[in-house]
Amino acid sequence: MTAQLKEQRCVSLSNLTDLRLLREHAYIDGRWSSADNRQVIEVTNPFDGSFLGTVPNMGVAETRRAVEAAHNAFPAWAALLPQERAGRMRRWFELLIENKEDLALLMTLEQGKPINESRGEIDYAASFIEFYAEEAKRVNVESISSHLPNRAMSIRREPVGVTAAVTPWNFPCAMITRKAAAALAAGCTMIVRPATETPFSATALAELAERAGIPAGVFNVITGDPNPVVGELCGNPVVRALSFTGSTQIGRLLLAQGAQTVKKMSMELGGHAPFILFPDVDMDQAITHAIGAKFATSGQDCLAANRIFVHRDIYDQFIARFADAIEKLRVGNGLDEDCDIGPLMHDRAVAKCAEHVEDARAKGARVVVGGKQLGGLFYAPTLLADVTDDMQIYHEETFGPVAPVIVFDSEDEVIAKANDSEYGLAAYLYTNDQSRANRVANALEYGMVALNCVKITGAPIPFGGVKQSGLGREGSRHGMEEFTELKYVCAAF
Repeated sequence: MTAQLKEQRCVSLSNLTDLRLLREHAYIDGRWSSADNRQVIEVTNPFDGSFLGTVPNMGVAETRRAVEAAHNAFPAWAALLPQERAGRMRRWFELLIENKEDLALLMTLEQGKPINESRGEIDYAASFIEFYAEEAKRVNVESISSHLPNRAMSIRREPVGVTAAVTPWNFPCAMITRKAAAALAAGCTMIVRPATETPFSATALAELAERAGIPAGVFNVITGDPNPVVGELCGNPVVRALSFTGSTQIGRLLLAQGAQTVKKMSMELGGHAPFILFPDVDMDQAITHAIGAKFATSGQDCLAANRIFVHRDIYDQFIARFADAIEKLRVGNGLDEDCDIGPLMHDRAVAKCAEHVEDARAKGARVVVGGKQLGGLFYAPTLLADVTDDMQIYHEETFGPVAPVIVFDSEDEVIAKANDSEYGLAAYLYTNDQSRANRVANALEYGMVALNCVKITGAPIPFGGVKQSGLGREGSRHGMEEFTELKYVCAAF
């Protein structure tokens, strides 16, 4: 790093209590490592572009070393008694909670999200480590009633071996722990490739894992351009399972690459969540929950409500009150305690918001609130009314603070419209009619359905979608299944 860059470093980093949590190296086999070519990637704050630091721009050779380290560490880690793995993971969890303020500060600086959301994400991330520390002790042998004479039969789950995780920038801590905690609890070792934009949350996790006594090679973090690193993780036969969170387009590419080694793949891909309001809803609740479902993480969330369907009987009332609520959202620096909407991650995100709004406006939608860029990486929280199915925003995930509202008249109509998508991650349904709730929830082609609520995620639940929103599940006891194989033993006596 040049002296000039050091001088330009973001002043907010001085608020870190523990400066060792800002690690500007990758973590391989228990050592903090630079790239062989000494090249680095600069990391900046999306709020103002200020310089945060650098991480190594690693490639195939370094990734292979991480795979080798994970492979060498696997036998001893898998052989530990489950309660021993659980104890080290429990300490990892405790360290996240103890360092929550520093971890949240790092996250807001590199990702931009409001500081209160960052604090919430640290709690969320830590909960997966705590949960899987306990689940590590519950992977038991299953006995089978024999269909053959003089046989004893059993089934057990065994760790697959070396695993990898490719994680996104919108939840730079929780998307790592949701994968890594399940893998480590199962007895696997892991290599994490974090998003280029948000590596410091990942390296801070590695620092705390080391302090917690996670052995060298069990948890590794590789930073660098995605093509060589992820290509090696997908193509290397030693890596037996890969978990990815990101776009459906990239997920398809990784599936094709992983097919060459018949690798286990779990994927949480795109979402295009419908948010359905029937006329019997509590309007106060509907407005509050619509704000939460659409504008958390500045709309950069795969669970974000991307199509808000409102029954004609309450449509005008909803538009008016939703507009009032959106206008009250405070846009600014994520470090401000009263900030609701932070910057978007990059110029492409701002451009996509603008493209969707202009397309909708040209085709007859009303821009009730917002609809403009605010400078830098900010886009105004926006309400689009009278959205129709010929508009881009109806079919494409915006990943920004733009709320499109569509009117509907009947139950059958809204079910058909909600299911008119290649995605099937999450859906939100609001009605106080229990019979309707059961019918519609069952008819929605989504892996997760929230009925009269927004907050549904957590360590005990199986997170995942159907159709082109992904494969497998994360969280819950089912999350460990992605990192295990069944072994059947038939013993004669």
